[in-house]
Amino acid sequence: MNILVTGSKGFIGKHLCLTLKRNNYNVFEYDIDSNKKDLVTYIKNADFVIHLAGINRPLSKDEFYDGNTNFTKFLVDLIKENNRLELPIIMASSIQAELDNDYGKSKLLAENYLFSSGLNVFIYRLKNVFGKWCKPNYNSVFATFSYNIAHNLDIHINDKNAYVNFNYVIDVVNEFMNVISSNKIGSKKILYIEPSYKISLTFLADLLYYFKKEVESDNHLPIINNDFELKAFISFLDYLSGDGYFYNFASDDRGFFEELYKSKKYGQISLNMSYPHITKGGHYHTYKKELFYVVKGKCEIIQESVKDNKKIVDIVSADEKKIINILPNYIHSITNIGDNNSLTLMWISEIFDKNNPDTYKVELSKDANK
Repeated sequence: MNILVTGSKGFIGKHLCLTLKRNNYNVFEYDIDSNKKDLVTYIKNADFVIHLAGINRPLSKDEFYDGNTNFTKFLVDLIKENNRLELPIIMASSIQAELDNDYGKSKLLAENYLFSSGLNVFIYRLKNVFGKWCKPNYNSVFATFSYNIAHNLDIHINDKNAYVNFNYVIDVVNEFMNVISSNKIGSKKILYIEPSYKISLTFLADLLYYFKKEVESDNHLPIINNDFELKAFISFLDYLSGDGYFYNFASDDRGFFEELYKSKKYGQISLNMSYPHITKGGHYHTYKKELFYVVKGKCEIIQESVKDNKKIVDIVSADEKKIINILPNYIHSITNIGDNNSLTLMWISEIFDKNNPDTYKVELSKDANK
C-alpha cells in the first residue's frame, strides 16, 4: 500500500514515516524541498494521503496562507486533475483554527476547502503535540521547557494559572494508522485525537524539574503516576545530554556489578558479571525479594535458610531461560561454574537504603557448598 505523506520531514512526519515503513507500507515522502513534479507521480500512485505540511512560524503573515491554505488547495486540485477522487486524505489541522489569528484562519480556510472538495477526508484538529524530536524554542512549550530544564537554562511562565491541552505524538500516529488500515469512510465533522491532556504550565514545569532531579540522583528513574507522566518522561529523556548521565558501576578482580534501573516504587535491576569460578554473595535479607536470571554462561546458585539450614541448589545456564527466586531469610551466593565470563540480571524489590540496608553478611555453612 502506497502512502503519500506531505510534511514528511517535520516532527509528526518523521514519527509517522518511520511507523509506516516499520509496518511495511511504501511511503512517498514530500516536503518543502521536494520536486512538485514528483508530487503528481505520487498522487497517481498513492492509496492514501496524509497531509501534514504547513507553516506555523513564518516571516510574514502571508506565508500562513500560502503554506497552509494555498498548498492544501494545490494538493486537492492535483488530486482532482488526476481523477483520483476516491483517494482518501487525512489532514492535520490545529485547534488554532478555532481562534481569530492568521495561523488559525489559514488552517480554517484549508479545512473548508477540503470539506467542499467532495473527497474522502478526515480532518483532525491537533492540540499541542509533544514527544521526542520536537524542536525547542519553536512552537512547543513542552519541547522548550524540556530542553531548557535539561540544559540548566531558565524557563518563563507568564501566567502560572495557564493550562495547555496536549496530544502525544505517538497517539496521533496510532490514530492515523488506524484510519489507514480500517477502510473508514471520511467524516464531515472535525475530528480530535484521544487521549488529550489538560495540564497547567506550573505542573508541567515542576514535573520536568522532578524528572531531571531523579535522573541525576541515585534513583535514576522517577516514580510515574499516570499515562501522561510516562509519555512526558519518555519525551523528556530525548532532551538530556548524554554527558554526565551514568549509572553506578563497580568492578574488582571478581568481575563487575552495574546498576541498570533504580526506582523507589519498583526496586532495582542490575547486571552482574563474574569471572570463571568466582563466587559472589554470602548475605541474606529479611524482607527484600530477589530474582536472578542467567543470560550468559553457567552458574550455581545456593540458598540456605537462616532458620533451619535448609538448602536450595540450582545450576542454571543461559540456554535454560530460568528465573531463580531468591527468598528472604536465605543466605545466598552465585558461582560462575563455567570457563567463560557469566552475566546475570538481578532484580531486588527495594533499592539500597544505607539507613536501613536489610543486608546481613553471613557465609554459607561449609556443607552448603558440597
